[in-house]
Amino acid sequence: MGSTWMLGGYQSDFARSFAREGLGISDLTREVTEATLEAVGVSPAEVESVHVANAFGQIYTGQGHLGAMPATVVSGLWGVPAMRHEAACASGSIAVLAAMAEIEAGRYDCVLVLGVEVERTMPGDQAARTQQAAAWVGHETDGVDFIWPATFDRIADEYDRRFGLDDTHLRAIGELNLTNAKRNPLAQTRSWRFDEHSFGTDDRSNPPVAGRLRRNDCTQISDGGAGLVLVSDRWLTERSGPASAGPAGRPLARLAGWGHTTVGLGLDAKLLRSAAGGVEPGPYVMGHVRRAITDAHGLAGIAGIGDVDCVETHDCMTPSEYLAIDHLGITAPGESWKAIEDGRIGRDGLIPVNPGGGLIGGGHPVGATGVRMLFDAAKQVSGTAGDYQVNGASRAQTLNIGGSTATTVSFVVESVPAP
Repeated sequence: MGSTWMLGGYQSDFARSFAREGLGISDLTREVTEATLEAVGVSPAEVESVHVANAFGQIYTGQGHLGAMPATVVSGLWGVPAMRHEAACASGSIAVLAAMAEIEAGRYDCVLVLGVEVERTMPGDQAARTQQAAAWVGHETDGVDFIWPATFDRIADEYDRRFGLDDTHLRAIGELNLTNAKRNPLAQTRSWRFDEHSFGTDDRSNPPVAGRLRRNDCTQISDGGAGLVLVSDRWLTERSGPASAGPAGRPLARLAGWGHTTVGLGLDAKLLRSAAGGVEPGPYVMGHVRRAITDAHGLAGIAGIGDVDCVETHDCMTPSEYLAIDHLGITAPGESWKAIEDGRIGRDGLIPVNPGGGLIGGGHPVGATGVRMLFDAAKQVSGTAGDYQVNGASRAQTLNIGGSTATTVSFVVESVPAP
């Protein structure tokens, strides 16, 4: 099928509030589109297809039909095929998969992927409730104020039931990602201040949200966007000769493997299937998440997480990263706490996780998250991540989930061979 290359990309500042600036989703789309193309030295006339990831456009802003927004704000894209993708928090990864399929099929050679989300258009509690749309509405949302903290609190309860769980390990994940974000110039929380009580059980410094989860266990309501330009072998060869040199230098990275699983919306069915006596009993709390990860390993031709140098994973709540640690294979099932205690997931550890702050520290504009993860992974393997660079990283993996893992996508990203 040939390779899909990430030529380069762009991320907006996730600390911004577009509503406060008097701007909207059209302004964000214009910024991300123009800046992404400028970053890679590609003109709108060279773009053959556009994929827009967005989860909650109509709910937060009233604006739908976002596949047509790039051509609305960048006239050079007028007439270019475009479509929008929605898969809750995994929307960005689904858009990338669609773009890769077009490149692999030989339909297009230069594809623009955008993830955009404007969420800070209403009070925080109301904004959080709108995200119930990504759960099974009417079945698991009634009477629940904050569906996603409540959902991942239940996942933490399942870990506790099966293996035991010390809440201090969840607090440590939040502290690590918020600390990592301090070195990321685009992170939403980079200027936040913390004290010795911020990651404990003090109700004033770290207020409770749902069950065992507190404020610093949870991601933020965010505005932001990210973009990537994906190209084929043929595109690179025709424009630059060998596939090791693009129009703005070498591509940032190669998409070496991917995995994608989709299951039902409801959390109960997922937990029951993997429990003892369930339809798919096994050692993992979410077996389908593990399968997406190992499928990505297989397509990349690697044995497992031991061949990966760093990870960008979905930490919408601290239990989602706790789940990711053992499902990625960093520890055995149920032993994620070991990687937290021994420091192997720290920026200078054996397998750094979310060195730029992840979602909790970096921000989580939902439709943009999967694209942002891939851009950060590409920066890591190309040595361009700046102050949050993992030394010597040449292969990274992403894990992006939508809803309560109803949609799961994982990518393996590799550095570009030297010419």
